[in-house]
Amino acid sequence: MSSDKEPKDKKKKGGGMLLKVALPVVLLGIGGGGMYGLFAAGIIGGGTHEKVKEDNNPKLVRKGEEDPFAPKAEGGKEGEGGGAEVEGDGGSEYKTSYFTFSEEFTSNLKNSDALVQISLACSTRRDGRVLMWLKKHELAIRSALLNVLADTPEEDINSLEGKERLQKRLTAAINQVLTKEEGFGGVDEVYFKSFLAQ
Repeated sequence: MSSDKEPKDKKKKGGGMLLKVALPVVLLGIGGGGMYGLFAAGIIGGGTHEKVKEDNNPKLVRKGEEDPFAPKAEGGKEGEGGGAEVEGDGGSEYKTSYFTFSEEFTSNLKNSDALVQISLACSTRRDGRVLMWLKKHELAIRSALLNVLADTPEEDINSLEGKERLQKRLTAAINQVLTKEEGFGGVDEVYFKSFLAQ
């Protein structure tokens, strides 16, 4: 009987040696994989994951707050009259800034021989980046606005409701160009400075 037990003991010793070598290797592999996962997830170390993107869109500017992107007035003076800008206590809680397009717009009307000639401005309650983008992309915006005018029926320019619809379409066209070019619109309204239909 003693001879039968001896081979089993030898098998146990050999198997125990394999277990002693394989177990630490497996544990090291699992631990290394876990560490890599923590590193890749950014929980430890620098990580290679994408960081949360900060919202860098133009912000609403409250009355009394300084706009860090406000365009500098010509001649180094503040405001048109040279004095500091004063906000009223009532109305909107946000500052409104205006942009005037440098040239008039002249276009034929849809399915008509009539012409329309308008001078436009627009407004934003967002910071000065919107004004910078309007100036930067004025050429593309002009083209989009002329397309809207050319697609306007003559009946729309003869009624108040039609002109209001046109203003909304012009606002949407400006915001579409700005969104395409800069990722954000920001124009609240379009205004007619002059409106001539012939």
